Amino acid sequence: MRWPEKVCPAGPVREQKLTADPKISQAESPGSPGLPEPVNGNRQLNSMVSGTAGRRYSGFDLWLHRLTVLMFVFVCAVVGVLLVIVPWRPEWTDNRLLLSYPGLRAIFASGFVRGLCSGLGVLDVWIGFWEAVHYHEGN
Repeated sequence: MRWPEKVCPAGPVREQKLTADPKISQAESPGSPGLPEPVNGNRQLNSMVSGTAGRRYSGFDLWLHRLTVLMFVFVCAVVGVLLVIVPWRPEWTDNRLLLSYPGLRAIFASGFVRGLCSGLGVLDVWIGFWEAVHYHEGN
């Protein structure tokens, strides 16, 4: 089946048809199925349409990306551990901010709020370690 050509600002494109054949690999089929394939060979248009531009880092940008991921993992781990430990310490309710508000102090002293904060801490630690384990440089 032949699809009609369409006109877009970057030039004419023709749409690919979907295939249900599992034997065809991604390497054999150019572009993403169902998305327009550039006629004039402009792959940048296809990556913008599909949203998979595939950022590749090099040099300074690579080290900056690595440092950013490392700092994100470190901050997630520290904040998560603090959220797990601090709600169960006496400083959680016996502080200057809560001494003048006894109702708010009773709410913060409840096991539900403490458990909620600890659960958020565990979730934060999980997110940090998940990012560390699933880190890849896109090569």
